[in-house]
Amino acid sequence: MIEHNVNVSAIFSPEHGFRGTADAGTSIDDTVDPKTGVPILSLYHEDTHYPSAESMDSFDTLVVDMQDVGLRYYTYYISMYYMMDACAKSGKEVVILDRPNPNGFYVDGPILKEKYKSPVGQLPIPVVYGMTWGELAQMINGEGWLESGKNACRLTVIPCQNYTHSMKPVLIRRPSPNIKDMRAVYLYASTCFFENTYISVGRGTEMPFEIWGSPYLSEKDYPFAFAPESMDGAGNPQFEGKVCNGRDLRAIPLETIWEDGIQLDYLVSAYRDFHKAHPDLDFFGFRKDYEYDWIDYLSGSDELRKQIVAGKSAEEIRESWKDEIAAFREQRKPYLLYEDCE
Repeated sequence: MIEHNVNVSAIFSPEHGFRGTADAGTSIDDTVDPKTGVPILSLYHEDTHYPSAESMDSFDTLVVDMQDVGLRYYTYYISMYYMMDACAKSGKEVVILDRPNPNGFYVDGPILKEKYKSPVGQLPIPVVYGMTWGELAQMINGEGWLESGKNACRLTVIPCQNYTHSMKPVLIRRPSPNIKDMRAVYLYASTCFFENTYISVGRGTEMPFEIWGSPYLSEKDYPFAFAPESMDGAGNPQFEGKVCNGRDLRAIPLETIWEDGIQLDYLVSAYRDFHKAHPDLDFFGFRKDYEYDWIDYLSGSDELRKQIVAGKSAEEIRESWKDEIAAFREQRKPYLLYEDCE
């Protein structure tokens, strides 16, 4: 844009920062981009993820061009949602340069319930919503999910050429520090549910979200082992320096991962074995200062956690999602820009 003499007055940066290198959830200060000299205005400053009134005065048109992975708990779309909301309130135009969704070939998971909105979920959509950002933005606008009401945002979407939802596009670089390759992009829908439980998802290794394990699982039952270490993008990881016994998912064929969608067997089996060995500990127990367990925020309600505790199988839990997934598929149809894959 700068090379074409467009006046780029500011850059808004989401979680992980503009260059995508900061740790998850890290507070990032405003700065100046060393390559361009353009001010970078952080949307992840302390507890504030919403643009300030002062920053909204710095531009006329917001251009959205970011690579996402198409999952409700991947926070980049929330930054888009907040910026759309702020632009609707201030009368600013939003132009989205649409990109393919690497998980856009299916829809899966429970719908987020209103009272479980959080930094990892803001919209009443499934975990895997199967839409590009352009499509999702049109849905946000058309469904009246912005505070200013239905179609309040002056929105233009520049669509992708030759894209359909049956495609499985390969990303040319990692979208964030711990999504390091396409296997992680696909497995993230399943393994992210372990976050803030007694199970590590491999942060602090070269295989985050492609492995999982815990010092609280036995070597006999879980012979694969790893030990997290501090590294760029994963400072002070969970169970740092401790041997975690668990599962290595890197040998699973990608075709199997695509076919399975959200794989709940990992979570169900880990809970069962952990609870059997440590009945005095809460598997989901790193609530910190939050009102609900973190898995409730990730899954969108307390239903998944209660189903697991009640001994429901992965198949039974998935069956409970079917009706709301079907309803969402119908709800999103008016906003789709590309051929769907039913």
